[in-house]
Amino acid sequence: MDPVLSPSTYLQENKARFLDELIALLRMPSVSANPAHAGDVRNTALWIKTHLEQLGADRVELVETGGHPLVYAEKIVDPALPTVLVYGHYDVQPPDPLELWNSPPFEPVVKDEKLYARGACDDKGQMFLHLKAFELMQQAGPLPVNLKFMIEGEEEVGSVNLEAFLRKYREQLKADVVLVSDTSMLANDAPSITTGLRGLSYLEVEVTGPNRDLHSGVYGGAVRNPINALSHMIASLQDDQGRITIPGFYNDVATVSEDERSAMARAPFDLKAYKAHLAIEDVAGEAGYSTLERTTIRPTLDVNGIWGGYTGEGAKTVLPSKAYAKISMRLVPNQKPEVITALFTEHFKSLAPAGTKVVVTPHHGGDPAVTPTDNPAYRAAARAMEATFGKTPIPLRSGGSIPIVALFEQILGLKTILLGFGLDSDAIHSPNEHFGLFNFYKGIETVPLFHQFFAEEMRNG
Repeated sequence: MDPVLSPSTYLQENKARFLDELIALLRMPSVSANPAHAGDVRNTALWIKTHLEQLGADRVELVETGGHPLVYAEKIVDPALPTVLVYGHYDVQPPDPLELWNSPPFEPVVKDEKLYARGACDDKGQMFLHLKAFELMQQAGPLPVNLKFMIEGEEEVGSVNLEAFLRKYREQLKADVVLVSDTSMLANDAPSITTGLRGLSYLEVEVTGPNRDLHSGVYGGAVRNPINALSHMIASLQDDQGRITIPGFYNDVATVSEDERSAMARAPFDLKAYKAHLAIEDVAGEAGYSTLERTTIRPTLDVNGIWGGYTGEGAKTVLPSKAYAKISMRLVPNQKPEVITALFTEHFKSLAPAGTKVVVTPHHGGDPAVTPTDNPAYRAAARAMEATFGKTPIPLRSGGSIPIVALFEQILGLKTILLGFGLDSDAIHSPNEHFGLFNFYKGIETVPLFHQFFAEEMRNG
């Protein structure tokens, strides 16, 4: 059956307005991690609620949680039709370091056909294209599916209240599949669909030495320096082959077949361009694996921040009392975040040298997830992408983590389709985050076809 919703005259006629609306959304500094922005986060949720009401959703609610509010909306056209639950998030990462931005993070700028702003790709731009796809579909005629929207404001801080929401509203959230656009494609000329996500264990460590900061001349060389100790402890967590040295860390790692590794190797990947884009001379990682494998099917350990002592302008010769680090571990199928967190905690405390005390504080985590490719939803996503991009998309695992995907399966019994339109080069979580206008509009064009093809695939069994 030929697509009936693409190309869309309506999309072409409304591109400028769609972009202006996204820019208005991006101006809101909805930084969920910073309590100073709590009002901005709530105002963003209210903006989305109002927009969904204007688009014609039958039921729109601002749902209070233990933290930031969640927006729920639905359009039920026929209970006999399949139902798609669309998930997205409106909160964004902190914009720091501000001095590395070429333009203010909450003053969106279009340059070279890219929209620069915090949240442009992760996830306001990708979430908003679903709202515009909803608008486009209603202009084209009756919806081919029932739609439910769940847009939260705490994804960037671990979705800490989402599990309680899912359990409380399980009946209301009944659907046939979850659709998420919070991932990336290989390239604009090499579309791909994410079929797996790594899990996450994220924690903070604190190393304490003396009971106060000391003069490094008077006490240096006689009292253990917590920053020095922390540096040695962190360095010992990986060996010279890139293997993580925590006992038991690899016990549950799922082995990826040679067939799957061979299929991954066929994915277009330019190592020279990859290094040039990052301005690095060489890549690094676990020995025996390619760059794509290291970032998708293998677990990792990275220090995300480290601090202590004096870090202000000028000099202060201090031997600090405390040193801190934030550490994340990306996990692969069969690894459990609670198990890995416990293994890390036990091992890291055992590394503490005499004269120091260690505290490990878990922050948040999530299970890995794998999406099968032999179901109606994946087939619909592949057909939709092929129709709009002109190429069959490549199924590919992602190195990132979206902990709620495992929750959707555990609580709602639903598989998730990760239909992302961003690129790895979009600098999410970094200064100068951006989203290509091509990708934004292509998403709006593709999503309605997913719904159309999903309804067809469900009818055909």
